[in-house]
Amino acid sequence: MTVWANRARIALVGMPGGGKSTVGRQLAKRLHWQFDDSDTLIEKRLGCSIRSYFASQGESAFRDVEESVIEKAASGDRLVLATGGGAVLRERNRHALNSRCHVIYLRSSPEELFRRLRNDTTRPLLQVTDPLARLRELFDERDPLYREVSHFTVETGRPSVASLVNMVLMQLELAGVIDPDLVPSPVGVPTTPH
Repeated sequence: MTVWANRARIALVGMPGGGKSTVGRQLAKRLHWQFDDSDTLIEKRLGCSIRSYFASQGESAFRDVEESVIEKAASGDRLVLATGGGAVLRERNRHALNSRCHVIYLRSSPEELFRRLRNDTTRPLLQVTDPLARLRELFDERDPLYREVSHFTVETGRPSVASLVNMVLMQLELAGVIDPDLVPSPVGVPTTPH
């Protein structure tokens, strides 16, 4: 059985463009907790953009830096952490997140992600001829890993950011992670506990 009270940190996982940073910022604001984005922390450490580091050093070197950043960030207190889409690829990251954080998987379909990201030129893994096919491939590879590491899954669909934040808050309240006074009244929330 998980001892939720020992972990005052939340990690959001999911595909690129799934809303982790946007939802995470609002969630942290509602909880009065600190917000960190692992990609932002990585760029601070590198002193350059992930895209340029990825291009010059390759994915493996990037994942090494990411692992180090997540290891440190997953030890914070009263923290909401938005992770990069590929953070779950490394077993050490999955273990650090799952054992130290309440992990929420913001699950979006490849088609929904494509609609959101079709004009985004900042994501290195999507700079390909057929981004939708690439998103489907990434989803097939990563969805089982997101499910493995997460404690709850929230289907993103098309709700507003505020609705997604409320869905996450309700799951955390039901699990006894947060004070119920911070949670809005339930309004038929499509979530799946693990």
